[in-house]
Amino acid sequence: MFKKYLHHLVKRIKLVLLTFFKKRRIDFLIGGTQKGGTTALDHYLRKHPQIGMAKRKEVHFFDNEEVYSRPNVNYNKYHIFFDLFCNKKVYGEVTPIYIYWESCCKRIYEYNPNIKLIFILRNPITRAFSHWNMVYDRNSNVETFSSAIKNEPERLKEALPYQHREYSYVDRGFYAEQIKRYKRYFPENQLMFIKYEEFKANQEKTLIDIFNFLGVNPDAFIYEYKIVHKREKHSEMSKEDKEYLIRTFKDDIYQVEKTLNWDCSDWLK
Repeated sequence: MFKKYLHHLVKRIKLVLLTFFKKRRIDFLIGGTQKGGTTALDHYLRKHPQIGMAKRKEVHFFDNEEVYSRPNVNYNKYHIFFDLFCNKKVYGEVTPIYIYWESCCKRIYEYNPNIKLIFILRNPITRAFSHWNMVYDRNSNVETFSSAIKNEPERLKEALPYQHREYSYVDRGFYAEQIKRYKRYFPENQLMFIKYEEFKANQEKTLIDIFNFLGVNPDAFIYEYKIVHKREKHSEMSKEDKEYLIRTFKDDIYQVEKTLNWDCSDWLK
């Protein structure tokens, strides 16, 4: 009799949990950009007692083409990355590629049209070099930065019809269309764009702005500066490469300024 009751109880608990996971939606995402301070932001958000972050940085759910190759998306596979029973006020995660991967915006909207989205945008010129530096860390036989940015258009074709996950040093820096894509789906009060250089210069103030945006108490967080991720620089960007990238990004940077009402003149120096 007891075993039968226990079996019935377990089934009921599983049903309740399944119902909860089906209805519950993650509250916010931080979608980029790569090499834009998202590791530091992830570190700080984990310190806030009212925020429940994913069990790891970079869940890569909404850019997972295998997940979305099936007719019905199983969001339970996403929710297992979160402890949704730890009684946090909001839950979220950080996957930088979400801003760059074209399919993500629509998928995120279909998952939760009320979700809040935070994007950190870094000077695309220094971002490209930092990206190359990261790839060099993983494989010191990688081509020089100069060669990489010049050969990128051909390399990008290797990944068609998708974007290139690794060698998109320059392509990821065309922010204007990425921003407009999200603005087409989500209202302004659900979007927050942060300039990396300002976040780096004044982390505490930026974090307070983020906490207010997410609806958690800024006073519940004790700020302690920490260098989260610092890589050895393997070379210097040449003057010629910098000038080439300034010419490449100039028009797009002007569009970003207009779209976000930012001053990005420092990106062109």
